[in-house]
Amino acid sequence: MEDDFEVPTASDMEEDEMNNLENEPVDPIDPILKVGEEKEIGKNGLKKKLVKEGEGWETPDNGDEVEVHYTGTLLDGTKFDSSRDKGSTFKFKLGLGQVIKGWDEGIKTMKKGENAIFTIPSELAYGESGSPPTIPPNATLQFDVELVSWNSVKDICKDGGIFKKILVEGEKWENPKDLDEVFVKYEACLEDGTLISKSDGVEFTVGDGYFCPALAKAVKTMKKGEKVLLTVKPQYAFGEDGRPAVANEGAVPPNATLHITLEVVSWKNVSDVTKDRKVMKKILKEGEGYDQPNDGTVVHVKLIGKLQDGKIFVKKGHDEEPFEFKIDEEQVIDGLDRAVKMMKKGEHALITIQPEYAFGSSESQQELAVVPANATVYYEVEMVSFVKEKESWDMNTQEKIEAAGKKKEEGNALYKAGKYERASKRYEKAVKFIEYDSSFSDEEKQQTKLLKITCNLNNAACKLKLKDYKEAEKLCTKVLELDNKNVKALYRRAQAYIQIVDLDLAEVDIKKALEIDPDNRDVKLEYRVLKEKIREYNKKDAQFYGNIFAKMNKLEQAKAAKRGPTPMAIDSKA
Repeated sequence: MEDDFEVPTASDMEEDEMNNLENEPVDPIDPILKVGEEKEIGKNGLKKKLVKEGEGWETPDNGDEVEVHYTGTLLDGTKFDSSRDKGSTFKFKLGLGQVIKGWDEGIKTMKKGENAIFTIPSELAYGESGSPPTIPPNATLQFDVELVSWNSVKDICKDGGIFKKILVEGEKWENPKDLDEVFVKYEACLEDGTLISKSDGVEFTVGDGYFCPALAKAVKTMKKGEKVLLTVKPQYAFGEDGRPAVANEGAVPPNATLHITLEVVSWKNVSDVTKDRKVMKKILKEGEGYDQPNDGTVVHVKLIGKLQDGKIFVKKGHDEEPFEFKIDEEQVIDGLDRAVKMMKKGEHALITIQPEYAFGSSESQQELAVVPANATVYYEVEMVSFVKEKESWDMNTQEKIEAAGKKKEEGNALYKAGKYERASKRYEKAVKFIEYDSSFSDEEKQQTKLLKITCNLNNAACKLKLKDYKEAEKLCTKVLELDNKNVKALYRRAQAYIQIVDLDLAEVDIKKALEIDPDNRDVKLEYRVLKEKIREYNKKDAQFYGNIFAKMNKLEQAKAAKRGPTPMAIDSKA
């Protein structure tokens, strides 16, 4: 019967079979069945009767290698084949035409350990020809099938270049990312079994890759503890040139397909804290839970700061109480401040900080050594504990107003010190405390309105200093929604409009501000700036269009010269 199931397919099916998976028809809907119930699968007459429920919720997919026990009978009960009678299971790759269509469609709906009876019409079985001598033409068949197990086989690059067969399932759900440092075991062989390369443990950065391109591609799809068998085509191995023997590794012939057994033992998460790769955090030991510090949090840490040559320049919290500092208060260097914000309680991390976020272009005398100018520094940090600022949802209305007022004053101090980015954050935090005021009394709503106006206006001033003109315009608009005659909001919004060259809107705001406060000196000065800008742009426009008209005129003259005298000119001479 095994020969019967291996129906004729296109030539070179084994080599090309996986490449066709993307073109397969949509899988039939998995019917929800109770034991003893029968339902039709799809629209071609295939029926399934559940005999025994399976485990979990997963079902196999195209390309997966499935293992089944089966008994096949005609409708009159005549048995024509049985794996159970042979004492061995039957294995095949699902959805690739290696078995009759009824099997490919039906077994996709089964769970591990499930037992079902499939009634398969002849169109999905052996059709008009049958399979002499055991199966007559146009025969409807019944198969009692038990899905013993399956191995998932995935085309991980969707181009037939790397097939991944899971040998051992991994833990949890996370996969390594490009920046992570992954520790793996692997063994690579040629198709004939010749060992090429083997390691019982090697660590590499995922994005940098190792051995051949397939390893980096594969580990990004794997979980911790997962073990797989990779079938790697030349484009993800060593290509059309192959590779000569290197040290203890064997030679790879040109256009060679490799079989690689790969296990992800563990990995260290690496984060790009500043999104420019100038502050990198590598987790050496995972922390607890999900909570992380925020601005204003008091953190307690143990830390050791080192130079590139390993010399320690600072050590805190190891021989005494943990070192305490407050996030976003410039009590430590900027890179350390930002990285610690991304740590959990109990986490150990190695933080690499380039000069821009460390001590900059000047040398700095630290506790145990001098940090040279333009030095990259390294901190080993353990987050012992932290105490976050009280969140707004834990406060009553008066506490929210007091917290907003405090953040506003902090913002004002930072603005005066020229620290506009940090000041902006304080104003934003202040507004968040009082953003939703449905629970406030009428008197409190009046207080929060004034606070929102002040904080948004001051934040708009920060954004103008930071040249974030779009955001400055938005903040001023929020103020004007609360107070449409606010001269400062009109003035600052006009400044933003001038910078983004929306001069008509700038003029509207300035004229309105002068209507409200005709003697406002700052607004009058800004009006002069605006008028000068308008003159500049009008002059540029006149020059631009003048050049265009001049070019058009020259072009017309050149065309006229090519055409020669007009008929009218000839007549007039005559």
